[in-house]
Amino acid sequence: MMSSRERKKAAALQEKLQILRSITHSHALSNTSIIMDASMYIKELKQKVARLNQETACAQDVLGQNRVTVETLGHGFLVNVFSGKSCPGLLVSILEAFDELGLSVLEATASCADTFRLQAIGSENPVEKVDEHAVKQAVLQAIRTCSDTARDDDVDDE
Repeated sequence: MMSSRERKKAAALQEKLQILRSITHSHALSNTSIIMDASMYIKELKQKVARLNQETACAQDVLGQNRVTVETLGHGFLVNVFSGKSCPGLLVSILEAFDELGLSVLEATASCADTFRLQAIGSENPVEKVDEHAVKQAVLQAIRTCSDTARDDDVDDE
């Protein structure tokens, strides 16, 4: 027979498990399954935090002068790129990055005067699934590569 104190502890534990179930959007009924779902939820959150930290580092890494936004459009993407400084070959580098991801550019508008602007609509190859994050990272990498190359050329000219 359970004492009053043991019943209170068991009730408190059940209440905490139900809160955990609610927070993690678990549909599990058993305590073990609720805890397993919570563990998976924590793992997903850790991955999201790591990805966001990586994106933040990439954005800061590119001197804060560059903005890349990617939106999913059906079976493709709307990509907007702004760079505070245009460098030779930047458009080509970005288009090559699209190609490596299996994206076909359907329509694009670009300006490469002092600053660089690109708005492109790309459709993905149905065989290769690509997400917004991958497109954004590829574009940021293309900008970094182009900026590094331009910096190296400036040093060589001196």
